[in-house]
Amino acid sequence: MASTTHTQRIQNGLESDIGPRERTDTVEGLHTLRAMAILLVFAYHYMVFVSHAPTFGWVSTVGWTGVDLFFVLSGYLIANQIIVGVKSGKKLSLSAFYGRRLLRTLPNYYAVLALYLVFPIAMGGGTLPPVWKFLTFAQNYHLEPGTAFSHAWSLCVEEQFYLLLPIGALLVTRLKGSVRQVWCVLCMLTAVGIAIRCALWHRFGPEADGGATEYYRNIYYATICRADEFLPGVAVAVIKNCHSGTWERLMSRGNLLLASGISCTSVMFYLLLRYYQIEDYGYGFAMTGFGYTLMAAAFAVLVAAALSKQSLLNQVRIPGAAQLAELSYAIYLTHKPVSTMMQRALLRHAISASSYIGILIITCTCLTAGWMLHTLIETPFMRLRGKYIPRNFVR
Repeated sequence: MASTTHTQRIQNGLESDIGPRERTDTVEGLHTLRAMAILLVFAYHYMVFVSHAPTFGWVSTVGWTGVDLFFVLSGYLIANQIIVGVKSGKKLSLSAFYGRRLLRTLPNYYAVLALYLVFPIAMGGGTLPPVWKFLTFAQNYHLEPGTAFSHAWSLCVEEQFYLLLPIGALLVTRLKGSVRQVWCVLCMLTAVGIAIRCALWHRFGPEADGGATEYYRNIYYATICRADEFLPGVAVAVIKNCHSGTWERLMSRGNLLLASGISCTSVMFYLLLRYYQIEDYGYGFAMTGFGYTLMAAAFAVLVAAALSKQSLLNQVRIPGAAQLAELSYAIYLTHKPVSTMMQRALLRHAISASSYIGILIITCTCLTAGWMLHTLIETPFMRLRGKYIPRNFVR
């Protein structure tokens, strides 16, 4: 049998969630955005858990938004997959959908969780929340910052989104809902998310005795406060599949879309740097109430640009971006414990984590750990998924 190319391996993995027509045409732009997301997260966690300084400058400070970009990408990929299937007359199988998602996420997740259970000190030494919370993807509810494997909170939010979106799609299909009604639901859910954050800010935004802990527990980690960030990605999928004329006009202006996305993202980064967390005060009201939604909307413009054949984001192949995108899930799960372990090891040899050699060693080790998890755990299960649950739909 002929060997599978690297691009085909990626397309058979996470990017199998992309519609068949766009796998060869637009996958590179999405790879670039996924690589950008994991780099942002890595820069932020490096500052918070390793160097305790903005090692990568302002990128470290706003790097937490890499999670928001992952949310938008997931919103688009999963919604597009569902809409394409429904429009082609196929019936969505919930058992197949959930089976495919679980085979995609659980093996890596449980492998890393097992390491935290067996080697708690080596993996960071923090207190691990109750295991049942990890097994049910409820860890993000009232999560204490700094606990072991805390960065899995975003995976919990994603899994809860994956649980609800196909059910919502089936309801819309069976009730014969119109596209206009879908837009009304998206707008309503966005407004609800903003309203809830605004209400919770009055209790947890300004720093109280607990500092920022309550903000993280009740707003930053909370699904109810972050779920609306998937919706801009869903909106891109709706426009693509349900408003063909508008979509064609957008796609013909790919570089204008890209320039708009870069401009919107830059403005949001500036606002977040200046007004998100205010020293000796807490978190800003506007950035808490509206900032998450606006950041996701800016990223959604970049996602739309990535889907245009005319866009430089899609045309330019950045060396290593596709490989980094392929490893992004494994790197996300492993980079925090690996980087903290390496920091302790470097300190014993009087090497600073903020030095060039320290950054290089830690970065390479994180890449290696991600590659090992991807190769030994993720890839075999993705092959099983392709063999036994090849699709989400039945005819």
